Amino acid sequence: MGQHILKNPLIVNSIVEKAAIRSTDTVLEIGPGTGNLTVKLLQKAKKVIACEVDPRLAAELQKRVQGSPVSTKLHIIVGDVLKTELPYFDVCVANLPYQISSPFVFKLLLHRPLFRCAVLMFQREFALRLVAKPGDKLYCRLSINTQLLAKVDHLIKVGKNNFRPPPKVESSVVRIEPINPVPPINFKEWDGLTRIVFARKNRTLSASFKTQGVQTMLEKNFRIHCSIHNQAIEEDINIAEKVDTILKSVNANARRARSMDMDDFLELLHAFNSNGIHFA
Repeated sequence: MGQHILKNPLIVNSIVEKAAIRSTDTVLEIGPGTGNLTVKLLQKAKKVIACEVDPRLAAELQKRVQGSPVSTKLHIIVGDVLKTELPYFDVCVANLPYQISSPFVFKLLLHRPLFRCAVLMFQREFALRLVAKPGDKLYCRLSINTQLLAKVDHLIKVGKNNFRPPPKVESSVVRIEPINPVPPINFKEWDGLTRIVFARKNRTLSASFKTQGVQTMLEKNFRIHCSIHNQAIEEDINIAEKVDTILKSVNANARRARSMDMDDFLELLHAFNSNGIHFA
């Protein structure tokens, strides 16, 4: 199934150390493989819930710990983590298939109750996108959406030869710590806004909002908003002019997403919502 098993014990030990696991913790491990990381986690945690998509590897893992003093601490879930309802956990550790990195990150960040931290292995470029800042070449929608909900740190680089078989790309380990309390923002709204402005991050915001599809969607949402709040609406409303006025009110019409920070996007979202325009 395309798994790349982490074989270097030094990297395994470093991941466990960075996760700072307590003896009272429940750890969620995604992609345990043959269990090199799992056995270390079992020595530290109260309980380890391992989610593995491959039944053969799950059976190997069960066999590996069978009869050992820590066997009662291990609970294995066989299945696709994206389709599985995540249980309660304090810490998440994962060496997951890189093609599910983005959906998994947001499944994790929207999980409740909040966990303490996650130490995750990703493709190097994906990891660098997670931590990118305004103006960086890799700064994108993934960067700003993740950083709205969590503090992200790049921990260690992991070369190809630390895996069996070696992947075609370099890897990195990051630590994700959810922001608590959660920002009082409708994430679907936020995601809708960033989806529009990062579709072409080098375009001005004015140009991004002028596309026909975007204007049609915003007008529809505006009409729904007015209907819900019993507000009168002009028959020949010009949504393009309304959007342009909002952008100018926050001096954003000539700005580009690639150089905007968190506060800029929060101000922009508030300006649109205050004028009855929503993105979800």
